[in-house]
This record gives sequence, C-alpha cells and structure tokens, in this order.
Amino acid sequence: MQNDSLKRTMKLHHLVIFGVAFLTPMIAYTIYGVIATSSHGVESGSICLTIIAMLFTALSYGHMAKAYPAAGSAYTYTRKAINSKLGVLAGWIVLLGYVFFPMAIWLIGASYFSAAVPAVPEWVWLIGFIVITTLINIVGVEVGSKINFVMVSIQVIIIIAFLIFTIKAITEGMGEGTLASFSPFYNPDIDFSYMVAGAAAACYCFLGFDALTTFTEDTIDPEKNIPRSIILTLLVCGAIFLIVTYFTHLVHPAFDYPNPDNAAYDIARQVAPSIFGGIFLIGTIAGQFAAGLSAQASGARLLYAMGRDGVLPKKLFGRLGKTKTPTNAIILIGIVALFAVFLDVTSATAYINFGGLVGFCFVNIAVISHYFIRNRKHSAKGVFMYLIFPILGTIFCLYLLVHLDRIALILGCAWVIIGIIYMLILTKGLKEEPPELAIDE
Repeated sequence: MQNDSLKRTMKLHHLVIFGVAFLTPMIAYTIYGVIATSSHGVESGSICLTIIAMLFTALSYGHMAKAYPAAGSAYTYTRKAINSKLGVLAGWIVLLGYVFFPMAIWLIGASYFSAAVPAVPEWVWLIGFIVITTLINIVGVEVGSKINFVMVSIQVIIIIAFLIFTIKAITEGMGEGTLASFSPFYNPDIDFSYMVAGAAAACYCFLGFDALTTFTEDTIDPEKNIPRSIILTLLVCGAIFLIVTYFTHLVHPAFDYPNPDNAAYDIARQVAPSIFGGIFLIGTIAGQFAAGLSAQASGARLLYAMGRDGVLPKKLFGRLGKTKTPTNAIILIGIVALFAVFLDVTSATAYINFGGLVGFCFVNIAVISHYFIRNRKHSAKGVFMYLIFPILGTIFCLYLLVHLDRIALILGCAWVIIGIIYMLILTKGLKEEPPELAIDE
C-alpha cells in the first residue's frame, strides 16, 4: 500500500482553488439565461435556495471526510458507512457524472473556440483541450493547482469588469435604474414554483464541490482541510453567483431571451464596449479549461479508488504512475472524452446531474448510518448534525432529482440497471462481498 499512496502536497488554499475552478465562476454567466427563464426573473432567489440545499449536503461530505479519510467520495463513504454492495452501486452511479463531466466541459470550451475561430474545426479544439489537460494532470496536482490559480484569476478579473460595466449602465438608467432592489430575490407576481424550477437549473452551477473529497489522500491534514475546503468553496462560489445574478437582473429585468444559452453574452454586448465581447469569450474559455482540469483529476481519483479496491480492474486503475498520479485513469477519461466528437453538449450533460444528485443522497444517508445509528451520536447537536440536516439534504436532492428532464432520468436509470447487473456479477448474485483493500491511515 505504501508504494501506491498518493503524495500529500495539497493545502487548504490548493483545495479551495481546485474547488472554485471546478465550479467555474464564469458559469454563473454561462447558465444565467437558463436560470432567468426557469425562475421567471427571480434568479437570485433561486440561487439562495440552491445554496441552502447544497450546504446540507456539503456538511455531510465534511463529516464523512473526517470519518473515512480516503479517496473515493460517495463510493467510499457508502461502502464503509452503509453497505459494501450498495457502495459499489453508488460508485458506479457517481462514476457517470465524474467521467462525463470533463467531456461536457471540454465540449463547451471547444464550441466557444470554434465560434471565435470558425476556420478551425471544433474537433481540433476538443482534442487540444483533452491532450493538454491530460498531460498537466499526469504531471501532478501541484502544477494543476498553479494553472488553475491563473485561470480562476482571469475569470475573477473579467467578472469584476463585467460588474463595473453593468453597475455603470444601471446608474445611467438602464434596466431597473437602481442598485437597490429586492426583485431579483422575490416577486409577489411570480409563483414560488418558478423559483424552485430556477433552483433546479442553478443546481448545475454547484455540482462538483464534492469532488474535493477525492483529493483526501493528496491532502495534508485532510480531516481538517477537506471539510473546510468544501464549505469555503461552496460559500465563495455561492457569493459570486449571487452577485452576478443580482446585478445582471438589475440591468436586464426581462427574462424572455431568444436564446437563453447566450443571454449573458448578449447583455455584455449591450453594457460594455465591443472589445469586451472578445474578453468575455476568453474568460469563458479559461473557466472551461480550469474546470476540465479539476474534473479530470477528481474523476481519475475515483477510478483509482475503485481499482485499488478491486471493484474495477486493479492492474489498469489501481496503480499509480511515476509521478504518483493515477495515470491510467487520467488517460482513460481523456480517451472517453474523445467520443464527444460524435455528441452535442446536451447529450454529454444529460447524465451529470443524475449521477451527482444520486451521489449526494447516498452521502447524506451515509452520515445518518455512520454517526447517528452506528456511533449513537444522539446528543442535541448530534440529532441536528447527523440526523435532521442529512435528512433535509436528502429531501432537497431528491426533489431536484425528480425535476430533472426526462432524458436525464431515462439515461440515468439505464446506467443504474447496468450497475446492478455488474454488481450481481461481481458478488456472484450477492453471495460474496465485493473486493476491498484495507487502508491503514
């Protein structure tokens, strides 16, 4: 085990940078039109609901990271705290999101590059994204963290610039013409169901904070730094998303966009000089590159954890490369992403929300099983932290899950069925326990 241990180099600030890069600050603009349309113009209210929902689950991830400081996320927590067979199924379902997340991110980035330089085919940009990101992740998380810091910094600078142009336009009478308004949070003429629909759409902005738990074995003092980094990442990105949606609504209160996918870009062209359109494009691409870097790294660590346990082929996934990174898993995710040449963004992202929300449910239930049932944490604090909060987190996630579009639910359920078949084969009809590697930390 010692020869195949991940190198502990990541500190709290490294983790937060990776987390913020994964969630991608610019995504608040990328998906703004979708949230605005779904919520009927109460975008900030929808973001608040999503933050509350995600905070319950983030607390659960923090609890489980303390209990089981090993890479693997929902997979490890479910098999350790609930049941090994259920853990295999949880890992299989979560794998859906982790493997397809980089593919979707690189697809979006390639599409923006293609729009900027139409002479170059989109597949060229896609392969370039995959190759560069794969090489960086093979080198190690320290290099990736430094690059992510640059990419996140670019996004923050562009967001600040966009906000300055937006505030200037508002003070000059554009939109609502005031910087103080409650309408982005609540409108008595809009039914609450629309705010909930907006929250379901905004959920995509927050998927990925859980990926930080897959860096547990890369992290110095993970029992403290992993929980802290999860909450900090969620709060930092939540604050950014709130600020962005608030001022963007004030400058453009209407929500009837011809193309919601490009709403923020259209607004940018209205409130900022023409050159800012190109700068905005650079920020979007930087965000996609940073997110792809983090998504591939975390997905590879989940494959490594499952391979090390023998749930997936150990020779292929359960070994580290010369740079002490799960090289084979990193390369495999890159290869899988090549299939994006034949897909569109909608197809690639259909699985992601399903896998992420199901994984959140498993982790919330794992907290109840480990702390409240097994370890009998029945004090007043224990009842809230290890029973009520995880139950609320599960309810929120299930509610968002059932409100996913039909394609996502159908494809997700199909993946679950395949996972059940695989688990039955692995355990010889549930007669045997799935393989597991004892980890002595």
